[in-house]
Amino acid sequence: MGSRSLQCVNFLWLLLSLSTLEGCFAASYVKLPPRNASFSDKADPFDATESGRDERLHVFIVDYEYVQIPYEVTLWILLASLAKIGFHLYHKLPHFMPESCLLIAMGVLVGAIIFGTNHKSPPVMTTSIYFLYLLPPIILEQGYFMPTRPFFENFGSIMWWSAMGSLINAFGIGFSLYGICRITVFDLQDVDLLDSLMFGSMISAVDPTAVLAVFEEMSVNESLYMMIFGESLLNDGITVVLYNILIDFTKMHKYEEIEPVDIMAGFARFFVVSLGGVLFGIVFGFVAAFMTRFTKNFSAIEPLLVFMFSYLSYLAAETLYISGILAITACAVTMKKYVEANVSQNSYTTIKYFMKMLSSISETLIFVFMGVSTVGWNHEWNWAFVCFTLFFCILWRALSVFFLFSISNIFRTYRFTFKDQLIIIYSGLRGASNFSLAFLLPAGLFLRKKMFITSTIVVIYFTVFIQGITIRPLVKFLDVKKTNKKESINEEIHERLMDHLKAGIEDICGHWSHYQLRDKFKKFDNRFLKKVLLHKQQPKSSLVSLYKKLEIKQVIEMVESGAMTPATSTQSSLRYRHQRTRRLAPEEVESIQNILAHNLYQVRQRMQVRSKPKKSSSDASRA
Repeated sequence: MGSRSLQCVNFLWLLLSLSTLEGCFAASYVKLPPRNASFSDKADPFDATESGRDERLHVFIVDYEYVQIPYEVTLWILLASLAKIGFHLYHKLPHFMPESCLLIAMGVLVGAIIFGTNHKSPPVMTTSIYFLYLLPPIILEQGYFMPTRPFFENFGSIMWWSAMGSLINAFGIGFSLYGICRITVFDLQDVDLLDSLMFGSMISAVDPTAVLAVFEEMSVNESLYMMIFGESLLNDGITVVLYNILIDFTKMHKYEEIEPVDIMAGFARFFVVSLGGVLFGIVFGFVAAFMTRFTKNFSAIEPLLVFMFSYLSYLAAETLYISGILAITACAVTMKKYVEANVSQNSYTTIKYFMKMLSSISETLIFVFMGVSTVGWNHEWNWAFVCFTLFFCILWRALSVFFLFSISNIFRTYRFTFKDQLIIIYSGLRGASNFSLAFLLPAGLFLRKKMFITSTIVVIYFTVFIQGITIRPLVKFLDVKKTNKKESINEEIHERLMDHLKAGIEDICGHWSHYQLRDKFKKFDNRFLKKVLLHKQQPKSSLVSLYKKLEIKQVIEMVESGAMTPATSTQSSLRYRHQRTRRLAPEEVESIQNILAHNLYQVRQRMQVRSKPKKSSSDASRA
């Protein structure tokens, strides 16, 4: 116990020293004779006599300007990585508080060092850096590793909650804050309706990453987990679409009048941008799957194709002004199904860990920079706006949860209980996306930008530190229904058998549901998509490879021990196996393969057949 405490103390001392070094280097740099901008601009040393300058050869030169940007970015990443290592050294700490709390606290420490040395915070994040470099890896990692089957089983409820919940929270918070700003005593009359709606759309996005980690560890029921996961996956895309539309409205309001036709066009554009992003991502996912069909002999390029096509889907969607977030999400989901079947096991491992690394680095940089921006003079504090923002965030989330889930429970077999709804309300953590959108507001359009940033930081700190730390005790206190242990292969086979059985019952009863839709999609997928997107020789599973290695090892051991001769080892082992078991006929083997490879139930073809009237016995005798 003493050695572990001493180890933690030493690590914290190292972390403090590095943060001090980071603050000093990030705040300023030593003013030394700078290196010229490029080699082409440098004077030729042989022309020293002609230029009239005496060029001397320096033994030691320090040129921090030349490496300032990559050097500071590397220090940021290194500092956050060491903070994560220290966070997980003490095993009880991750159970007590989310990782984002430590990253924010580390950023506050660095910001305090920069502020104490009377230097400005370095411009780490801009609009292009956030939207083009930091956000795509986060969305890609969430979409690629999404549990597909439970997501699409709850797809209707997830879409209903994510889309309608985002709109209700955005407009509810916006209109409520606009009413508060009309009160004279609060001195907020300069905040108009568009400013309030913009702030409402920006603060309504949730980032329940810490809650998902708690849910996964505590094994809460699958429906509750998928609702929070689906909200975190789709909420950012819907919020950013609404954010961009309201910014365009604000620009329009500054130069001309907004007419009702513009509002109708904004609503139409919301659906076009959202659905267009999804379709765009699916197309790029199909193209990526088709390309990986030809990479069997050159598997080293497979991870690169996955990252490039997903990133291209995001950039192409942003170029056409449709939702890049929804595009990269749809592309990731599509690639997960088809690309993963084409690439090798080593490529899959590379894709998995490199994708998680990029996402972790992006979230780390955003959280650390949020902590750095907390300390400084660039804040505008207004008690009324900050307190009412926090109150309305909690109020409208509770109202939207109770209203929307009371409707969705009518159409669900397994309904969300009152305890589940309380957990969903409590899991509305704000995070990196809220701060980034507030920080990137155009200062020329929003005069109260500093007040918006301050209010956003307060809401984030309250939800991350208070709700993020207490979500685990609340789940235990409410005794939320938990899922069973991970299902075995036998349970999975029986579950799929029941799916086909339900599809057959629906077909007989004439009632079509999602089982029939799933069955039809599987038919279309097996008949067309897989034949085009997947190559015929699929990479073998690691279990099959391991079985073959063990079988070869057993044969070698039997040969070495003299149990069989090398010449006839394979034939004798096969002959011995055939003697023990009855050999199946080719028809039986083909029948078993068809049962395992295709659906257990085929939907009947519905055809309108006009039945002829039966002839009576008298008519028959006449005939």
